[in-house]
Amino acid sequence: MNNAQTSFRKTLIRSGMIMAVIVFVVFGLTAISSYAQMQDPGSSQADKTLLDPAVAKYGFLAAAIAVSIGSVGGGIAVGYVGAAAMGAIGEKPELSGRALIFVGLAEGIAIYGLIIAIMILNRL
Repeated sequence: MNNAQTSFRKTLIRSGMIMAVIVFVVFGLTAISSYAQMQDPGSSQADKTLLDPAVAKYGFLAAAIAVSIGSVGGGIAVGYVGAAAMGAIGEKPELSGRALIFVGLAEGIAIYGLIIAIMILNRL
């Protein structure tokens, strides 16, 4: 593997990890604000949810972990598959369609994490 492929793979992995951290922070802030809203004694009974706040914060945390681990896994997978795909396309340009399919399959890992997070949040 040459230096360009290694650099490309590291860039893709970093982007996946950065995306995971951003999503984790956003879900964490949502959980904190939701938890604070549930604990507000001045809110009316109609605004309060029937869910225990301790359960809600762990639900938001679980959703954040699902998306962040899925994003990191997707970033690592795209890093390896993308670097190999670019090397294969460099040698045989007619393989570009097949190579992009494998990169898309690797990105599906992050989408699965997002779907699980949406399923968790629908239960809250």
